Amino acid sequence: MQFLYGEQIPLRLLDEAGFWKHQEYEHTIVIREIVPDLERKFIEELKEWETVLTKTHGQVVQLTESVVRSGNNVPQTLADQVLRLISFCLEQSGRFLTLLFEILSLSPSLKQNPIAVSVLKHIIRESEYFIGIAQTICCQG
Repeated sequence: MQFLYGEQIPLRLLDEAGFWKHQEYEHTIVIREIVPDLERKFIEELKEWETVLTKTHGQVVQLTESVVRSGNNVPQTLADQVLRLISFCLEQSGRFLTLLFEILSLSPSLKQNPIAVSVLKHIIRESEYFIGIAQTICCQG
């Protein structure tokens, strides 16, 4: 991976990850709210994801603070930590998408609610966007 944007790329990646991890956390709640009769299995999985995404968001915030404190000279070890966390965030979003696609294809409750289907598809596109933008920022060249 190349840091094509100089020393600011770690902050850009962390900013994107922080925003989208918070969005994914909120999406776990939105899905449960718009499909009140969602199957218990999916409700429980979404609640677990809520906890996991909150933890990841906290890790992103913590690492962002470290990068900011480093000023314009981000040490390589810190840059490597950013890349590892971003890689984890991308993989995590992929796993979250797997759950969303499972809900989309297997939930009778969701299928009976066309508005909820549209919202879930929008949520899926947002997580796919995060994966795409983070890969674009850190993997060009």
